[in-house]
Amino acid sequence: MMDTDNIYDVDEQYRDSISTVDKDGKRVWLYPKKPFDGFMHKLRKIVAFVLLALLFTAPFIKVNGEPFLLFNIFERKFVIFGTVFWPQDFFIFVLGAISFIIFIVLFTVVFGRVWCGWACPQTIFMEMVFRKIEYWIEGDAVQQKKLKKAPWNTDKILKKGLKHTIFIVISLAISHLVMAYLIGVDEVKEIITQSPMNHLSGFMGLMFFTGIFYWVFSYFREQACIAVCPYGRLQGVFINQDTIAVMYDWLRGEPRGKIKKNLDQSEKGDCVDCNLCVHVCPTGIDIRNGTQLECVNCTACIDACDHVMDKVGKPRGLIRLASHDSVEKGRKKLFTTRVKAYSVVLTILVSSFLYMLLSRGQVETTLLRVPGMLYQEQEGGYISNLYNGQFINKSADSLTLKLKVLNFSDVKVRKVGGDEIVVPPNSMVEGVFFIEIPEKDLNGLKTKLDLGVFSHDEQVESLTTNFMGPAK
Repeated sequence: MMDTDNIYDVDEQYRDSISTVDKDGKRVWLYPKKPFDGFMHKLRKIVAFVLLALLFTAPFIKVNGEPFLLFNIFERKFVIFGTVFWPQDFFIFVLGAISFIIFIVLFTVVFGRVWCGWACPQTIFMEMVFRKIEYWIEGDAVQQKKLKKAPWNTDKILKKGLKHTIFIVISLAISHLVMAYLIGVDEVKEIITQSPMNHLSGFMGLMFFTGIFYWVFSYFREQACIAVCPYGRLQGVFINQDTIAVMYDWLRGEPRGKIKKNLDQSEKGDCVDCNLCVHVCPTGIDIRNGTQLECVNCTACIDACDHVMDKVGKPRGLIRLASHDSVEKGRKKLFTTRVKAYSVVLTILVSSFLYMLLSRGQVETTLLRVPGMLYQEQEGGYISNLYNGQFINKSADSLTLKLKVLNFSDVKVRKVGGDEIVVPPNSMVEGVFFIEIPEKDLNGLKTKLDLGVFSHDEQVESLTTNFMGPAK
C-alpha cells in the first residue's frame, strides 16, 4: 500500500515516472502490505535462510587454515573457497570476476531480475529481516500509516524506539560481518575485545558501516534498488520478449472489473481489480502495466493474486513467472541466439579461469635489481649485483626455498642473513641477495640470468633477470 496523498495517476503516467516520486519530485514513502504466505513466499524464506546462514558462517569456516572467503583489499589478499589470491594472481581473480558477471548477465537474459528479488543481500535483509521486524512491531501497512500520523504518545515512542533499536543492533552485526570479510575474523575479534583507542581506524570503520546500513534499511530502502543499483538500470538492456519474469496475463485478465452479484461477468477478464498486487509490492508498482524498471521479481504479487483467485474460484497463474511471448503467443523459447552467444562466452571464460587456477604454481618469485645500485667488483675477478627478492608460498605447507643460477656454473648466490628462505603457508617473505659471477663470463653491460627456486632439491619455480657488468 502506498501513501497516495501527493501522488498523481500512476496508471496513466507510470512510463514517465517512478512509483516512489510524486509530480513535485518529492519522495513517496511506501507501505507494502505484508506478503501472503503462499508458495513463492515460503520458497523465498527458505532461500533467504540458507543464504543468510552461508553469509554469516563463511568468515568462520576455515579451509587449509584460510577463511572460506576473504576480500582483504588493505593487504591485497583475497581468499575464495580457501584458495589464496595474491596481487600476482590479479589476472586470475579478474577473469573469475568477469566470469561471474557474465553468468549474472546470462541468468538475467533467461530469468530476468530474479537475482534482485531472491539472492541480493539488500533485498534479503530489507524484505526478509528488517521488514519482518517492522511488521512484528508496528503491524501491517494500515497500522503503520496510522502510527505515522499518530501523535508522539507513549505507544508510538515505545514502538518506534524498539524498532530502531533492533535496526541499529542488526546493522551493527552486519557491519561486523562486512569487516570480517575485509580483514578477517581474528582481526575483528581484536577490535571488539580491546579499547577502541587501540584500533581507532578499525573502530571508526565499524561505526561508519553501521551508520550506512542503518540509514539504508531504515530510510533509503527500495531507493537502493530503484535509483542506485546499476544492475537494475541495465535490466532493460538484458531482457527481451523471451525472458522469464513476473508477468501479468493480460489476455486472460482484461478487461478487469469488480465482481458484482446478479450481474453478467462473461465479458470481463479474470482480474477483479482488487489492487492487492500493488499493495504488496515493495517497490510500489502495478505489475499489470507490464515489466518495469522497479520490479525486482520478488513474486509477492504472485502469491497475492493466487490468494484472490482461490477466493473467487478462478485458476491460479493470472500473475506468474512467464515470458511476454509465452503469454501472447503461447511460445516458450529459452535458448535464444543471445543466450547461445552468452553461453559460449561464459564457457570460454570459465574454461580459461579453471585452467589458470589449476596450472598455478605453488611458489611465485620476483627478483629485481636494487634501484640505483651499480655493480661491484669483488676479489677473484667476480662482479656482484644486489637484488631484492620476493617469495610467495601459495600452498598450505611451509616451504624452505633456495635460489640458484642455472645458466652459469661458477656463480655465487648469497642471501643476506642466511642462504635458505623459509616461507610459511600462504605467506610472503622478502629477502636481499648478492649474486656474484666471474667477469670473464659476462656479456658486457647486461647479461641474462636464468634462475630456479628449489625446495628440497625439487625445482618449483623458474624466472629470469638481468645482471649488470662492465662494458666490453
